[in-house]
Amino acid sequence: MPSKRDVWYRAIAVVVVALAAVVAIVFVSSGGDKGGTDAVPVADVGSGPVDREFAITITNRAATPPTSRVEIPMGSTIRITVTSDVADELHVHGYDRKAVLTPGVPASVAFRAGTAGLFEVETHVSDLVLMQLVVR
Repeated sequence: MPSKRDVWYRAIAVVVVALAAVVAIVFVSSGGDKGGTDAVPVADVGSGPVDREFAITITNRAATPPTSRVEIPMGSTIRITVTSDVADELHVHGYDRKAVLTPGVPASVAFRAGTAGLFEVETHVSDLVLMQLVVR
């Protein structure tokens, strides 16, 4: 018959394993970081031709055109150009594309949409969501 201490240690081990499994399941199902918006980076398409191009202007903490959800076919090449009135950083979640925003100077990121999902395009300093890309 196992001692009380052995039973206690086994119970703790079971709880620790169960908690680790729950944490792993939650982390994987959420996509890791940023609530499921981040995925594996894909090859950059550089300055070549693209399938879809978006131009966004930020003035007084407001984006033009207004924030929207845009559907993109899987495999499409995309270029997003942002001009801001303040210094900031543009970031495309899920594709890990970033660009430094200098006031009044357009900055672009270009990539191939090779991962399905919902991905936010935002600024990091001012925390503005500029658009949501739905890749299918």
